[in-house]
Amino acid sequence: MALCCAISNEVPEVPVVSPVSGAIFEKRLIVLYIKDNGTDPINGQELHEDQLIEIKTPPVSKPKPPSATSIPAILKALQDEWDAVMLSSFTLRQQLQTARQELSHSLYQHDAACRVIARLNKEVTAAREALATLKPQSGQLAAAPGGSDDASAAADEGLTPELIAQLEATAQRLTSERKQRSKRPPEQLIGPEAMRQFRCTRSHVGLHSAGQPGILCLDLAPDDRRIVTGGVDKNVVVFDRETEQVHAVLKGHAKRVTRALFLTANEDMVASSSLDSTVRIWHVPTGQVAHTLRGHSDAVTGLSLHATGDLLLSCGRDGVWALNDVRAGRVLVRVRDSQPLTCAQFHPDGLILAAGTEDSLIKVWDVKQRSNVANFPGHSGPVSALAFSENGYYLATAAEDALIKLWDLRKLKNFKTLTLNEAHEIRHLEFDQSGSYLAVAGTDVRVYLVKQWDLLATFSEHTATATGVRFGSQARFLVSASMDRSVKVYGEPEEE
Repeated sequence: MALCCAISNEVPEVPVVSPVSGAIFEKRLIVLYIKDNGTDPINGQELHEDQLIEIKTPPVSKPKPPSATSIPAILKALQDEWDAVMLSSFTLRQQLQTARQELSHSLYQHDAACRVIARLNKEVTAAREALATLKPQSGQLAAAPGGSDDASAAADEGLTPELIAQLEATAQRLTSERKQRSKRPPEQLIGPEAMRQFRCTRSHVGLHSAGQPGILCLDLAPDDRRIVTGGVDKNVVVFDRETEQVHAVLKGHAKRVTRALFLTANEDMVASSSLDSTVRIWHVPTGQVAHTLRGHSDAVTGLSLHATGDLLLSCGRDGVWALNDVRAGRVLVRVRDSQPLTCAQFHPDGLILAAGTEDSLIKVWDVKQRSNVANFPGHSGPVSALAFSENGYYLATAAEDALIKLWDLRKLKNFKTLTLNEAHEIRHLEFDQSGSYLAVAGTDVRVYLVKQWDLLATFSEHTATATGVRFGSQARFLVSASMDRSVKVYGEPEEE
């Protein structure tokens, strides 16, 4: 039952009742009436606003006016609603497009800021490396004109008469010692039968980053304890195989490390080469670069230390082999060949060197005259490895043709060829210190008996290509590195 206002005869929005007459009124109408007359409109008795009693009723929906009940009016109302919805949708799409543009602009600014930060970090790193390089040299070398950051940027200095005399004296001394050793083979040298019994005794993994897996080179210190490795992760790692502790992780190369070796004159110093075209001399205890040699314009592919311990041979894809002064940190000699060089090594006497080229040729050079004195053809594909025997008579070479060729340096001819499987890869060759054994690293690790050239042992513990191999003193053990990030040690089985 709907209430009805006694004044307007309509349903009141806020109904109140008068206690004087008991009639129901719309509150706003009766309040106006009382202000004007002060009496109840029904019986004329005196009435005040505070006497009105408000009635609590559920809200009442007012009927639509007659003008809104016709079909045209309803269609118009629906059209108005549709227009409002479309306008709202258009406004939202505009806001979304604006938000996308603002977000894109913010992301672009963020990306640009990240690039700037990365470039600045790279420049800071380069500046620190240059500073570390200049500090050890500040007391030895004068600054080059034009502000060069490295001594090797200067012109080649050549071999001084004093240095040539030192090379000749060293060669004579080594030749004399070699003749005496040839009369008495080392008593403690491991025999062939013992070599056949070698097994993998230790495996060291995790020396280099798992994100960029692979060890590309390896060297063993004269103390038979420390191992240096260079990896795809651009780092050089010095590792103690007995304590299984990492002594140093040397960071600074911009690309993968191709060669790493200990400098015999000072075991606290390590040399490394890289695809970034530099050769770095490291001080292991501090982990800092002592010298950065920039004698190449392309990737450096080979390193070899002279018997004096003062000269470092480097070769690269730019076709240059260079002689570097390890102590002073400067390039002494640069000789350019017509072909990119893939590997190089000093002869044990140090007066000649051999270098392999990408066109499958092995070239022998006279160090003092810087002249090409002999060439050994016969391989197919780039030369991948070469090694001189300790007696200085033999040169072992390998290329992508899966052949190991043995050359007699006295007769300048190939006297033996070891043929491996067609798909066999050869990455490194190494004679032991007595010249009795030849180790081969590649698809697997192999040891051959020199002169008879019998295969004594084959080790297949690596799960990827072996890239480096070294003999311990008296061939008592063998160490190898591989692209599987592991360094393995082979020796006689340990007694339980």
